[in-house]
Amino acid sequence: MANQSAMDAMAERQARFGKLPERIGFDSMVQEHATNASRVDSYDPEASWNQFSCLALDLGL
Repeated sequence: MANQSAMDAMAERQARFGKLPERIGFDSMVQEHATNASRVDSYDPEASWNQFSCLALDLGL
């Protein structure tokens, strides 16, 4: 009787929740596109200070 109730519970769970979805491949999750290679990043010494974190500057000292 206990075995039958366990089988019934398992069948009820299977009917309610079904099975896990199929795995999605990495190729389906990745989207590639061409970049704009004409843009050139140049070094600007006047604006380079804002790219680094400084505790003294953050505190206004």
